[in-house]
Amino acid sequence: MEIIKIIGIALSAVVIIIIIKQYKPEFAVYISLIASALIILLVLDKVSGIVELLSNLASRMNGTSHEFLKILIKITGIAFLTEFAVNICKDSGESAIASKIDLGGKVIIVTISIPIISSMLETVLKILP
Repeated sequence: MEIIKIIGIALSAVVIIIIIKQYKPEFAVYISLIASALIILLVLDKVSGIVELLSNLASRMNGTSHEFLKILIKITGIAFLTEFAVNICKDSGESAIASKIDLGGKVIIVTISIPIISSMLETVLKILP
């Protein structure tokens, strides 16, 4: 079970961080980054399977739906990466930088989603008299 591996890595990292903070607190961030990278590598395999499944579904759809699905996959990836970066910054005590990354991720998501939003508005305007 993958979740057991993820929890094991996370708890081991927490214990190591607690011990290291007593002697060399500046190294705690590195342990956190290494643990995060290991967890991402474990999860990446599952994510690639999901993306492959969605790509297969998208190839069977018509053109517009295919493009919307690609946009949704990009938005999901940006959201995951943004959340990861924000948490790393917060763990490092850099909440100001974390909030800027969060804002940047939201702006990029809105920018990328404009084709979907405009298509939805066009559909609503066609329905309304």
